[in-house]
Amino acid sequence: MKENVLSACRPELVFRYFEDICAIPHPSGHEEALADYVEAFARRQGLACRRDEANNVFIRKPATTGHEAAGAVLLQGHMDMVGEKDAESEHDFLTDGLSLSVEDGWIRADHTTLGGDDGIAVAMMLALLDQTPEPHPALECLFTVSEETGLNGAWAFDPDGMGMTATRMINLDSEQEGVITAGCAGGVRTDITLSVGTVPARGTAVTVSVAGLAGGHSGAEIHKGHLNGIKLLGQLLLPLVDEYDFRLVSLSGGGKDNAIPRDGTATLCLPAEQVSGFCARVAAEAEAIRREPSTVAEDRDFVCAVTPAGEAAGLMMDSDGTRRVLTLLGLVRNGVLAMSAHVPGLVAFSRNLGIVRTDYIQGGTGAQVSLTFSTRSACEHQLDANQTELSCLAAALGATATHRARYPGWDYAPVSPVREVWIRESQRLLGVTPSVEVIHAGLECGILCGKRPGLDMISVGPDMRDIHTPREQLSVASTARTYALLEAVVTALS
Repeated sequence: MKENVLSACRPELVFRYFEDICAIPHPSGHEEALADYVEAFARRQGLACRRDEANNVFIRKPATTGHEAAGAVLLQGHMDMVGEKDAESEHDFLTDGLSLSVEDGWIRADHTTLGGDDGIAVAMMLALLDQTPEPHPALECLFTVSEETGLNGAWAFDPDGMGMTATRMINLDSEQEGVITAGCAGGVRTDITLSVGTVPARGTAVTVSVAGLAGGHSGAEIHKGHLNGIKLLGQLLLPLVDEYDFRLVSLSGGGKDNAIPRDGTATLCLPAEQVSGFCARVAAEAEAIRREPSTVAEDRDFVCAVTPAGEAAGLMMDSDGTRRVLTLLGLVRNGVLAMSAHVPGLVAFSRNLGIVRTDYIQGGTGAQVSLTFSTRSACEHQLDANQTELSCLAAALGATATHRARYPGWDYAPVSPVREVWIRESQRLLGVTPSVEVIHAGLECGILCGKRPGLDMISVGPDMRDIHTPREQLSVASTARTYALLEAVVTALS
């Protein structure tokens, strides 16, 4: 990454730290180097710092003299980022820093996710600890890990063991300026594994691929109705399973369970004399899907390629396995499952099929197709019902369902002094009254308030676009306003 790409961005200190963060590889599960950076910062500043076995880092800065009685305020964000890239990108998220650019006031990375979610929170906390406005209460800053893959850092965090005293909290993991998030969904991950028989491949190998879909965050953008690349493969192939004598070889698609898949690939075998007709029928199905009134504009230009690849070799799934896999893709519900009856426009219940992969068992005795889902709801009963539904569907098709990484939602609090201070300071400083919303995405707030009942909290952040996709962007001007407001609120809470 070129150095000082963000040198003209203000506030200079925030973007200096953000550029440092972007130079350090930190995808989910690999935050050690960034945790080292944050811990070294605390040592240089002479601040109390603790790091747990999960690599969460907790830093404390004492209150301005005379303001100790105000009590501590916890600032919180996560260090990990979603690592998504365009097909042509050779970026390695484990070894390479991000290549940044600024255009028209927006920061983005070169054909990869930017990690503004949630690197900008880390940068703002470091800048605030570096140059804290006076007066200020005691500041406790929590930098968590693996938020994007199950909120694992928040689960591992021990408030007592790390020395947390705060009863007020500002989470910095929201992506829309002028909005205060005051509640969020809970969720659960589910893995469905379907074992199938295999037979020697015969006929002609054909690859069916879809690409160019918009994708997006599986919580914050699920309401937009974007096509899911994995489900799309099922839509294309399931209508043809009785018309053509084809057998699946493999399915692959998606990279993160919390990102709507932008692509998917199926490899299959069928008799040579059926190839031409099959290719034409898939193309016709793709065109029909483009014309469906529910297909959003951003997805209508998706690319569907059907490519004969010569004589088949190796193994393919048997007829029963092919049918069961495609039936699973066709029957499983995906996208918005229910809207809230109490909050207009809020998704109450959703499911995202985020990953599919195929693994052949060594020795040629069969194969396994694995699908990973992320389901969200603030209602525990709906999460229970989701697990029952997926388990029953899996059992009916001879598959197994495993549920994991379940996390609670965060209920809206009618009274919140921290929220009132943020609103008041926004009106005073920016002349804007923020809206207060409950979101369908998951936040660490649900877990943290469970560990500290009664914790008064809000979630805020600057404007970002297209998080969890290679189109992700962060607004420079919005970051500056959000940071100035954060400084004012910290002072007002002292």
